[in-house]
Amino acid sequence: MALFGLSLFTLFSLTHIALLSTLCSAADPIVSYDFRVSYITASPLGVPQRVIAVNEKFPGPPINATTNNNVVVNVHNELDEDLLLTWSGIQMRRNSWQDGVLGTNCPIPPKWNWTYQFQVKDQIGSFFYFPSLNFQRAAGGFGSFHINNREIIAIPFNKPDGDIFITIGDWYTRNHTALRTALDAGKDLGMPDGVLINGKGPYQYNNTLVPDGIQFETINVDPGKTYRLRVHNVGISTSLNFRIQSHNLLLAETEGHYTMQQNYTNFDIHVGQSYSFLITTDQNASSDYYIVASARFVNESLWQRVTGVAVLHYSNSKGPASGALPDPPNDVYDKTWSMNQALSIRQNGSASGARPNPQGSFHYGSINITDTYVLKTVPPQIINGKLRATLNGISFSNLTTPIRLADQHKVRGAYKLDFPNKPLNRSFRNDISVINATYKGFIEIIFQNNDTTVQSFHLDGYSFFFGWDGLW
Repeated sequence: MALFGLSLFTLFSLTHIALLSTLCSAADPIVSYDFRVSYITASPLGVPQRVIAVNEKFPGPPINATTNNNVVVNVHNELDEDLLLTWSGIQMRRNSWQDGVLGTNCPIPPKWNWTYQFQVKDQIGSFFYFPSLNFQRAAGGFGSFHINNREIIAIPFNKPDGDIFITIGDWYTRNHTALRTALDAGKDLGMPDGVLINGKGPYQYNNTLVPDGIQFETINVDPGKTYRLRVHNVGISTSLNFRIQSHNLLLAETEGHYTMQQNYTNFDIHVGQSYSFLITTDQNASSDYYIVASARFVNESLWQRVTGVAVLHYSNSKGPASGALPDPPNDVYDKTWSMNQALSIRQNGSASGARPNPQGSFHYGSINITDTYVLKTVPPQIINGKLRATLNGISFSNLTTPIRLADQHKVRGAYKLDFPNKPLNRSFRNDISVINATYKGFIEIIFQNNDTTVQSFHLDGYSFFFGWDGLW
């Protein structure tokens, strides 16, 4: 039985895990949404372009659920190509039919609709949804997905005065089909044209770098309050440093797990990651404050023009934000800074978060590892005329029959259970190899990045010990 499906998209390596089981329970409350996914024209960087909107909104509307809710999302595909929505970080432990991944689900054809139905069983936290096919995420189609505690379960901090959703991500003014064509031709994407915050371009903090007329995001707050900021990096390739001028970021939760609360002045958020921060509006209201998302691990002198800047506006503010942006991390001589920051995160084991380990959250040292896989990435390779990403030398070919359907209808040859558990000395190739995992087993996954850039891996459908959605 295939429990671990590996899917490699062009340039990006996304590892998907899917559990095979039944539909969600009908006894718990239902939250329903109707999503129409379509193209609209927008100008986030001052250039009119086609973006993907959900219900005419870019980014799309948030999904608001509570632990154990049954979530029903009727998705109408009004694009001119196939569509799948996936739910980043949501644990499909009981329903991999709904995970929105090409290897396990059929695409939604243009002018068709599909109703996703799944239960957010024993989950809390901050996540987001996005389109998983054809590089569509580079054009939008994403939005926040958050799961609240049930009322009888306390959160490990005082109830915030408000929930604020922030999406950050790199952005190109070329449409996603042009970007896809360039990648298939073996070309590099090049430097993004900007970084968007909530789908909008930068505040004009610099007249030379930022032209007139760009709409920017303003976050309105009242003085003396505490807000929960749910921040998602929805971009396609760029790690971003997030910070708010003169304000501390108190980390409180990441993708389904409450953390030990620690203050940071700035925080690296890699592609696919989501974090919750508590900020207290305790600063002088003489002016507004900058909210910044700037590129990491790049030539900063070349990337200045793509910095994302929004505004934190106090209701009693006396003037606009001004002056220099708050400094990014000074790690020129310390290349381990970002890694050490990530390693500083500690799960709050006494809080009411998800308990993914059936052996008990305090028994990790006694787990018997069923299988160990070393997954090695290298720079993209030209395979059959196209630029392809690989894991252990294999670039995953799209299935003609999704794994779940092939299993149910006993379709032979739809995929192969021969994915190597370590890198092999052989030529690169396309294949339909899938990891053959053991039901109820424990897999140790070791990521070996031999590429020249930071890689983010999305492990779909599970919560992981010592892991985040985006891993180095």
